[in-house]
Amino acid sequence: MLTALAIRDVVLIEALDLEFGKGLGVLTGETGAGKSILLDALGLALGARGESGLVRQGATQAVVTASFEPPAQDSAVANLFAQNGLELEPGEPLLIRRIVKSDGGSRAFLNDQPASAGLLRELAPHLVEIHGQHDDRGLLNPRGHRTLLDAFGRCDAGPVAIAHKAWREAEALLAVARAEQDSAERDREWLEHAVAELRALAPEEGEEEALAERRAAMQRGERIAGELQGIADLLEGSEGGLSRLRQAARILERIADDHSALGEALAAIDRALTEGGEAQERVDAAAEALAFDPAALEADETRLFELRGIARKHRVQPDALPALLEELGGKLERLTSAGEGIARLALAVEETHRAYREAARALSAARTQAAARLDAAVETELKPLKLDAARFRTVVEPLDAGQWSPAGMDRVEFEVSTNPGAPFAPLIKIASGGELSRFILALKVALAEEGGARTLIFDEIDRGVGGAVASAIGERLARLADTAQVLVVTHSPQVAARGARHLLIAKSHDGFVTRTGVTPLDTAQRREEIARMLSGAQITDEARAQAERLLEPA
Repeated sequence: MLTALAIRDVVLIEALDLEFGKGLGVLTGETGAGKSILLDALGLALGARGESGLVRQGATQAVVTASFEPPAQDSAVANLFAQNGLELEPGEPLLIRRIVKSDGGSRAFLNDQPASAGLLRELAPHLVEIHGQHDDRGLLNPRGHRTLLDAFGRCDAGPVAIAHKAWREAEALLAVARAEQDSAERDREWLEHAVAELRALAPEEGEEEALAERRAAMQRGERIAGELQGIADLLEGSEGGLSRLRQAARILERIADDHSALGEALAAIDRALTEGGEAQERVDAAAEALAFDPAALEADETRLFELRGIARKHRVQPDALPALLEELGGKLERLTSAGEGIARLALAVEETHRAYREAARALSAARTQAAARLDAAVETELKPLKLDAARFRTVVEPLDAGQWSPAGMDRVEFEVSTNPGAPFAPLIKIASGGELSRFILALKVALAEEGGARTLIFDEIDRGVGGAVASAIGERLARLADTAQVLVVTHSPQVAARGARHLLIAKSHDGFVTRTGVTPLDTAQRREEIARMLSGAQITDEARAQAERLLEPA
C-alpha cells in the first residue's frame, strides 16, 4: 500500500508531502489545477521516462519519493530485490526515490540503494495499478489474464506444473540416451576391435614396470657376464686365490706348533677363507640374478613394446590399460543392451505425456467453468456503469502443442463488444477513455481480491457520466476499497462523496510564480468542495444541501 508521496520541484509543485491510508481516497480540483502532475510524479517513482520538462522552471532537479508498506519476505517485490542484489530488511518500508535533472539525466534508488529505471518498472505492477485513458498494463495485458482467471475460479495449476516437469524430465533423459546410443553406434566397430585387442593383450597393473626392471637387469648381466666369470676363476679356479689359501693353510697346520706366530698366521688365513667364501657366494648370486637369456630378453622386450604401443594408441599410460579395458568393455555391453533402456525411457515419456494431458484437460475444464462465472459477474456490473450495450467474455482456447507449459495448454484473454452486433475484440482495442476505465472497474469488482497490486488508481473513471451512473461508480470504488487501497481522480460529486479521505488540488499565483498545492479536507471543507462540483463557481445553499445528502451514506 502507498503510504506517502513526497514531491519536490515537479512542474508546478515546489514542495508537497502527502500521506495516504487504507480505503478510498479521492482527488478533486478544477480543470487545469494540476491533478495530472500528481500522477506524473508517481509515475516517475514507478519507472516512467524521466524528461527534463518535468523539472520545475528555475530548479536544477526534480525529486519524487514514494513510500510503501513493508513487503512480505516471500513477495514478488522481495524476490526482485534479491534477484538484483539489493537488501531488504524484514519489516522495512519500501522507499522509491527518483531524481530527474534539468539536463534530462536521472537516477533511481530503492531504500537508498542505486537502482535502474527498468527495475522500477518491474516493481511497478506489484505495487500500483494506474487505470486511465492510456492504460496498457494490469488487466489490459493478456499475459496476466490466465493467472487472474485461475485465481477467480480457484483453478489449481499445481498438478499440471508437476506433470509438465515430469514429462519434460523424461523427454530429456530419453534424448540423452538416444544421443549416447547414436554416438556409440557410430563407434561400435572401433569399440569391438579395441576391446578384442585389449582382451588379447590382457594387460596387468604394474606389468610395465616389472618388465622394464627385468629387461634392464638382463641387459646389465649381458654387459658384465665376462667380468663375473673372471672373478669366479680368480676365486675358485685351480690356480685361484681361495685354492692357494687352502694349500697354505694345510702346510701351516703341520708346523703351527713350532712358533706362536705360525698359529696366528693360520688363524688369519682361516678368516680370509671365510670372507673369500662369502665373497664367492655373493658373486655367484649376482651372476645368477643377472644371468643373460637372449630368448627371455627378447620376449620381455616384445611384451613391453606391445604394452607401450597400445597405450600410445589410446593415449593413456600402460598401467591404465586394465582400467581402459574395463571401461570400453562396459560401453560395449551397455551398447548391446541400450535398446531395452531406450524402450523403457520412451514408455516413460509416453506415460508422463499422457498424465500431463489429462491434468491439463481437467484444468481447461475448470477454467471454462470459471470463465462462465466471471463473464456473468462482469455482465452484472456493466449496466449500472452505463455499459448496458456492451458484452464481455473470457476466451479460453487451446494452444499449439509447442506452446504447452507448466500453466497448461490454454490461452486466456478478456474480450468485449461495445455495441450490439459488433464483434468481440481485446479490451484495449475496443474501449477508450472513461469507458475503458469503467470496464476495468467492472472487472476489478468481479475479481475482487484475486491478484494484482494492492494500490489502485483510477484517473477520471467518471468522464462523460453523471447521476445514477456516477453513483454506481462511487459505490463500486468503495466496495473495491474494502480489499485494496483505491485512489481516484474525479470530477464527479457522487464519486467524491464516497471517499474516506478527500484531497483538494488547487493552483495558486502570487503575481510571479504559479504553483500547484494539495490540501486534505475536513468534513466541512468536503461539503464545500462537493457543493462547488455540483453548482460551479457560485456555490448555493441548495448545492450545499445536496452535498450534505451525498455525504450521508459515506
